[in-house]
Parts: sequence; C-alpha cells; structure tokens
Amino acid sequence: MLYRIGLFAFRTYFRACSHMVIVHLYNREYGMKRRIRLLICALAVLVGMGSIPCYGTDPAENMPFDVDARSAVLMDAETGEILYAKNPDEALPPASVTKIMTLLLVMEAIDSGRLSLTDKITVSDYAASMGGSQVYLEPGEQMSVEDMLKSTVVSSANDAAVALGETIAGSEEAFVRMMNDRAAELGMEHTKFENATGLDDDTTAHLTSAEDIAIMSRALLSHEKILDYTTIWMDTIRDGAFGLSNTNRLIRFYNGATGLKTGSTSKAKFCISATAKRDGLHLIAVIMGSPTRDVRNAMATRLLDWGFANFALYRNAGADAGRIKVLGGVAEDCGIVYGDFSRLMKKGSEKSVTYTLELPETVSAPVQAGDTVGKIVYRCGDEIIGEEDITASESVDKISFWGLFVRMLQMFSLGA
Repeated sequence: MLYRIGLFAFRTYFRACSHMVIVHLYNREYGMKRRIRLLICALAVLVGMGSIPCYGTDPAENMPFDVDARSAVLMDAETGEILYAKNPDEALPPASVTKIMTLLLVMEAIDSGRLSLTDKITVSDYAASMGGSQVYLEPGEQMSVEDMLKSTVVSSANDAAVALGETIAGSEEAFVRMMNDRAAELGMEHTKFENATGLDDDTTAHLTSAEDIAIMSRALLSHEKILDYTTIWMDTIRDGAFGLSNTNRLIRFYNGATGLKTGSTSKAKFCISATAKRDGLHLIAVIMGSPTRDVRNAMATRLLDWGFANFALYRNAGADAGRIKVLGGVAEDCGIVYGDFSRLMKKGSEKSVTYTLELPETVSAPVQAGDTVGKIVYRCGDEIIGEEDITASESVDKISFWGLFVRMLQMFSLGA
C-alpha cells in the first residue's frame, strides 16, 4: 500500500512538472538553450518512469521511520536477503537471544537422531545453579528433552538451556565450543559465545551482531519442528504443576508471529529476534540495544509491518518438465526436471512473473542423471529475475554398435 501511494504521488508530481515544462517550452521569453535544457530534463524523467524495477533496489532508503535501537536488521528467511539494516555488524551483548544458537544445536541433534524428544535428562548441580530466568530445576531431577526444550523457548529458562547443552556435549564448556564452531560455519563473523544462556554478569566478550542473529535465526527456522514451541503462548511442565508464559508478547498480539527469542540484561538492554509469516513471506526482525521492552516490541512490529507492506516472495516449486529426445542412446528419450525457485520482490510485482523453458530439440548420449540439458528463465516484464538449470532425471547410456544393429533389424522387420 505504501508503495502504491508513493507511486501515485510521484506520478502526480511528474504530470505537474511535465505540464510546467511544456508551458515554458512555448514561452517566447525563454531562449533556445533554456528550452533544450528543459526538454532534456523532461526526457530524463520519462526514461526514469519507463519501468518500475521488480526487485534489486535499496528499500532502506525509503524507510519511513528510524529504529530506536543500537542495531537492527530485517531479513527474508527464505532467501537470506537483508531488507533493512542499522549498524548490522556491530558486536553487542545479545542476552538470552544467545539461546537461538543453543536451540539450533538441540534441533540439529534431534533431527540427526542423536537426541530424542522423549529422552530423559538428569539435571546436574551446575545446571540447577543457573540464575536469571529459570524453571527451578533441582539437582538430580529428571525431565524430558521436550519439556526442557519448551522451557528454554517459552520461558527462556537458563537452567534448562544448560542441561540441554550438557546432554549434547558433556559440559557447557564443550557445548560453547560447538556453538562457536557452528557460528563460524554459518559465516557469523562478529560472534563469540562464552555460555549457552546469554547471562553476561561474568562474561568479557560474549557478543554478536544483529546480522549474525538473523543468520542463526534463519538456520533455526529451517527446522520446522521448532515452530511447535516458539508459537506457544502459555503451557505447563511437570504434569501441569508449573506454568510457562512466553517472554515474546508478539506471539499473542502480532498477526502471523512465529517466534523467536527475546533477551534483556543491564548490559544488552532489550533485544529480540522476532519472526512472522504472512502469505508465504517469512521475515526476521532483529532489534539489539533498545531502551525498554515496549520500545523493543514496537520497533520489531514496525519493521515487520514495513516488510510485509512492501515485499512479497515469488516461489515456483520444482516440477517434471517432460521428456527430451536422446540421439544415439539405448533409450530414445529421458525425463527432465527443474528445481524450486524463489525471489524476493516488490509487493505486487510477483504477480507479473512469467517463465519459459529453454531447451534444445535433442541431446546426445550418454546422458547422466543430473546433467544440465537446458534452463528455465524467469522474467518480470522484460527483466530477467533469475534462471535455474533443467536437468536430466534419468541416465541414458550410449548405444553400442551391436545394439544399433539390433535396433535396425527390428525396424526392418517391422517395416516388412
């Protein structure tokens, strides 16, 4: 809507300017050189209005408000494209937003089969000693991985987070090494973890950046099971004896909210990685160093609102593309396929996307499954917005001399 309003205003302004130029062109008091200059200006405006890009511009230039925080990032979860950034690389204390990495390693352990939601964890003395947000685990108490996970996500429980880390790596120290190794693998260049919780009273350099938080948030969202927990508003553990309430108020009050994690300490101020999904577009809004909880939530809300108002995700699922004729093969043709394609675009322009399959009439044997045989080209108007390979879905060996001889005999006999 904001985009359309802006476009209407610009067109109205352009018409007014054009009218003024035309009037001056016919004004006898204007010399020839001045008329030429005006004509060039009019033509330049016309060229600029000739087409509206589908994507690829810098939307942050048109951000209608300032984000009240030390740093902030708005990222598309599907493509990883950053839509807005304020001091995105500044290393700052993240408080409990740290737990996004803790949760990522837990989900990876679950998905790999190294950990099960039904496994029972015995709480260590060290895990039970954690301060701050907690579910008051007792040394020796046993709790399922699922309830530990739920406690960490919903109530930001430091004791549960450490217990999970100890279960995966043997100790929190070893788990933190895993956290830092995974951060490096993800390209989080401004991050160093010193614990699994984000408690920072005794840390010296437990830091990360808004962009790095968005990166690990995106990685966590790829484990769809996590949404079963990050979208909980209220729940219980210990057979209903202990209540959990989500520290992320957007889960209850923001349309489409999917998570993800809040955090606050005196060092970090108020932080959040807020995620929401509407009409297939999944956004990640990271706020770091906001002065109050309400300001943090308001800034995340405004970033998400702005993103949903101005962008859309075009997606085309991979599919069977038919068959292509094979010359000199043991089979006369082979199947072909193309993969998924997605592109973040200005809202509204995704409806104008078309695609064409560019293929040769034939390919020559041998053909291996996965070989590129053509491409699918996506366009928005006259603008190419992306290409994907079309590949063979089957292998076709080259026909031997005797195979060709037998085929010719079969053709001869059929002809007779």
